[in-house]
Amino acid sequence: MRGVVKRFPLVLANDDVDFEVDWGEIHALIGENGAGKSTLMKVLYGLQQADAGTIAIDGAQAEIRSARDAIDLGIGMVHQHFMLVEPLSVTENLVLGAEPHVGPALDYRTARRKARSLIERFGFDLDADALIEELPVGLQQQVEILKTLYRDARILVMDEPTAVLTPQETRGLFEFLRDYAAQGNAVVFISHKLDEVMAICDRMSVMRDGRMVGTVLRADTDQRRLANMMVGREVLLRVEKGPASPREPRLEVRGLSLRHPVKQVPLLDDIAFTVHAGEILGVAGIEGNGQTELVEAITGLRPADAGTVTLQGRDVTALNARARREAGLSHVPEDRNERGLVTSYSAAMNAVLGDHHRPPYAGALGLLDEAAIDAHATRIVEAYDVRPRAIDLMTASFSGGNAQKLVVAREMERSPSVLVLAQPTRGVDIGAIEFVHRQIVRARDEGLAVLLVSADLNEIMSLADRIVVMFEGRIMGELDQADASAERLGLLMAGSSLSGGDASEAPDGASAAPVA
Repeated sequence: MRGVVKRFPLVLANDDVDFEVDWGEIHALIGENGAGKSTLMKVLYGLQQADAGTIAIDGAQAEIRSARDAIDLGIGMVHQHFMLVEPLSVTENLVLGAEPHVGPALDYRTARRKARSLIERFGFDLDADALIEELPVGLQQQVEILKTLYRDARILVMDEPTAVLTPQETRGLFEFLRDYAAQGNAVVFISHKLDEVMAICDRMSVMRDGRMVGTVLRADTDQRRLANMMVGREVLLRVEKGPASPREPRLEVRGLSLRHPVKQVPLLDDIAFTVHAGEILGVAGIEGNGQTELVEAITGLRPADAGTVTLQGRDVTALNARARREAGLSHVPEDRNERGLVTSYSAAMNAVLGDHHRPPYAGALGLLDEAAIDAHATRIVEAYDVRPRAIDLMTASFSGGNAQKLVVAREMERSPSVLVLAQPTRGVDIGAIEFVHRQIVRARDEGLAVLLVSADLNEIMSLADRIVVMFEGRIMGELDQADASAERLGLLMAGSSLSGGDASEAPDGASAAPVA
């Protein structure tokens, strides 16, 4: 790609960008949210049309005006948010848009045979007849990859491919990518996780503010240098914090239990813990072990079958989400677009969601006070460095990191007593991660009780003062930060107990592998 320019009404997303990838390599494309990475790849894949610039494959100029053009040229893209039809089977999703036919009808037998052949060839653990809606996210990603391989992709673009994967699934993906590149194909790997970039990629190209900053070999760099290139300044990969000074209990959970409404298996099994003012309690675990249900039960989004939730000594188990919010609980949800924002609303309106019905944002008759809303939004986007500073802009136009800053700002600036954070930096660039982590530590130091639920073990170990680990809906154990190590936490995450010996002496199959 040479001299690529892409303009939008409020931003120059790609500013004369050059980018090249060799056959046989895994090439990282990294940068902060809004740096222009995804736009550049959408131009390559035909989802956006460049205003200037050229694309060449094997030295031949390529006209890519649609995704179909890109597919015909051997380019495949696996998006961060999967593009699958959930009620359909693996086979049906695989051939969608390129179906084999017998007359006017789908030739499902041929389609299934091709699907099974691909699954076997690439060693994926998939049933060709399984429905997408029944598959965990790791297997859904395999289907996305197979879709591109079914169309003979030789250049594979992976956009944040590990954001929803367990450590085991991530290792499996890396093995596939190495084999795929070794066969003479090429991979573009977009990620915010610099440890993974250093583990899997041969070269790294860094973008900042729409421009290409530079390209480096893995042997010539490290995580800190890459972070500095991305942000343009020195970045703290681990936020410094002093010891906690826990005080009175603010959030108490006792005997919280919940069963799956159809399968009747336990989603939460007798969960109990306390979070004190002035401390951060971290909840670790591989995703899908009850963390989402725990947060929903605590915040009032889902009623539990048994147990109690107490806020500042008040039993709020029977209260809905709004009532718990008014009782002093703030919540940063794990999916900002699904539950944190109304993306068709302005930043100003999103800045007061959940409190929009009461003063100072609404009068006695329930009418919104737009001046008060705008003043509040202007203050918090400045204080939390949300870019652009355009409070009238729809949040759908904000990058992921800036949208997340807006949600964190809204929830922290309403002066709660308890702050529940679910995956607070998922899909967020390294500069924004540093900022959000600073705000979490500040909240603790100002006396908030913070419950931090994260699948990022580095985040948990960096921020939490105490750590509990969930496995299959149960709490397997609790560790102080000083006693926590990847090995000990890995044992608990794998469903093993710490009792009976040091965690470093893990039995076969229960070592630190889940968190490697």
